[in-house]
Amino acid sequence: MDTESASEQRESRTAVVGSRHSWFPPAQWLKNYRFPWLARDVVAGVTLAAYGIPVSLAYASLAGLPPQYGIYCYLAGGLCYAVFGSSRLLAIGPTSAISMLVGVSVAGMADGDPVRWAAIASLTALLVSAMCLVAWLFRLSSLVNFISETILLGFKAGAALTIALTQLPKLFGVKGGGEFFFERIAILAQQVPQANLAVLGFGLLAIMVLLLGEKFLPGRPVALGVVVVSIALLSTTSLAAFGFKVVGALPQGLPEFRLPTLRPRDVEGVVALAFACLLLSYVESVSAARAIAQAHGDEIDPRQELLALGAANLGTGLFQGYPVAGGLSQSSVNDQAGAKTPLALVFASVTIGLCLMFLTGLLANLPNVVLAAIVLVAVKGLVNVRELRHVWKVSKFEFAVSMVAFAAVLLLGILKGVIVAVLVSMLLIIRRSAHPHVARLGRIPGTDVFSDIERHPDNEPIPGVLIFRPEAALLYFNAEHVRASVRKMMSDCAAPPQLVLCDLSVCAVVDLAGARMLAALCKELQATGIRLRLVAPHASARDMLRAEGLEQQVGDFGRGTSVAAAVEAFRIKPSISSVPARPRPE
Repeated sequence: MDTESASEQRESRTAVVGSRHSWFPPAQWLKNYRFPWLARDVVAGVTLAAYGIPVSLAYASLAGLPPQYGIYCYLAGGLCYAVFGSSRLLAIGPTSAISMLVGVSVAGMADGDPVRWAAIASLTALLVSAMCLVAWLFRLSSLVNFISETILLGFKAGAALTIALTQLPKLFGVKGGGEFFFERIAILAQQVPQANLAVLGFGLLAIMVLLLGEKFLPGRPVALGVVVVSIALLSTTSLAAFGFKVVGALPQGLPEFRLPTLRPRDVEGVVALAFACLLLSYVESVSAARAIAQAHGDEIDPRQELLALGAANLGTGLFQGYPVAGGLSQSSVNDQAGAKTPLALVFASVTIGLCLMFLTGLLANLPNVVLAAIVLVAVKGLVNVRELRHVWKVSKFEFAVSMVAFAAVLLLGILKGVIVAVLVSMLLIIRRSAHPHVARLGRIPGTDVFSDIERHPDNEPIPGVLIFRPEAALLYFNAEHVRASVRKMMSDCAAPPQLVLCDLSVCAVVDLAGARMLAALCKELQATGIRLRLVAPHASARDMLRAEGLEQQVGDFGRGTSVAAAVEAFRIKPSISSVPARPRPE
């Protein structure tokens, strides 16, 4: 596909991005639609369908569902997302991590009943949809940002290994087994001597072709070509006699509309599963949408994506699917195939629907080892070795946090691994907020600017003055840490200071506990003959400090105060115990 011109990029971006604040984006981009874009959207839709069909068959097996359920996800999910999505290029369908999460979690809920299994999977999608709607209504899109990229880095690596291990028995042509990661490794190691060499060779050849296709034919439906060739070989040669397991005939026709036969209270643990799927779906979708958007200078609306994902999961839940998300791989295929608007997703769904109506019989001889090869190649992108090396280089602590998420997935499984990842993210935020850095300041030589002496040892300390700066909001859970840090600084001084100066210029918020801590610190210092001054607090912080009577205790700290001015005033008249408060305007 030829590279689109700059003018075409601007026009298509205006058509879709201009609607990012609307809850119904097609109302904007359809009226700006240009007829020449139709051919590109049709080609992109057909290409996306050609990519999505074999991948969705493979992912359905991860979810423990019949292969056609993965196709249903692409059909319904993409169609619904096109109506509400803020990204013109994001493609929606099943993903490896969510498929694996559904598979391992539903296994313990379905009691071996395939009908119940499918019902629970659809119920999970509907619960994800409901959670997305609630999050959209209450504007909770920013909450997902609390899950750090470092946590996701480890989680994705652990999920990739877990998923790959479930596919290796199919690659070797053995039964496999086991519930946990290391148990599966032990069982597979025992079964490897009984591997079916014909199946193994066929699978390795498929993996090699897929990898070469990724390198030399990016964005092309190479997986579809591998599927077609493998079906032809098993249908026209004697390969089937070597013990190849095949998909079998798929039901012909479009998925039926089905209301849920189960309620959340009927299935223990399904709400937790849906919440985990929501986290994965939203984080993966927004990350992919932003990556594609940045490449084209587009923008997306993270809140609108909640509504769009809710619609996509509602569609899949009502039409026999399971939770879906936007993925970078399928979105890249959509982009490189020349998609101009979300209408490409509509054409992809139409193409998939026609295949379900007329071509399902052709998939009967598709070998399972080819689906395993597709999954193995797909999940390798979840392990970002380069980024892991970078994290190790810049922060050993962040790397350790990433490894906690990695180990949690391997030891506890994907569902519990998601929960652990969320808890670790929250604990990390709490830890950083509860123990903010308190900088001791010194004058930059030759200037009236003050900065952290620890980072810049050449800074000049001011004789008789201790200057500190809390580098976070001063709140109830970190106030005592700040006071303890000041005490530590004072104990490190060669001689007790005459003035302690608190710079609040980077402290956006001071709550009641923070203000009272400063008042207590002031009394503590006054008892030893040391003065406390506050300078440069923000407006809301000034209001809180004044309400607690700090201005009468420490002197003026209005918007005109600064560290340099307070130091100069001390240098001129060090014996003045305090600076009287200036009258505030009524």
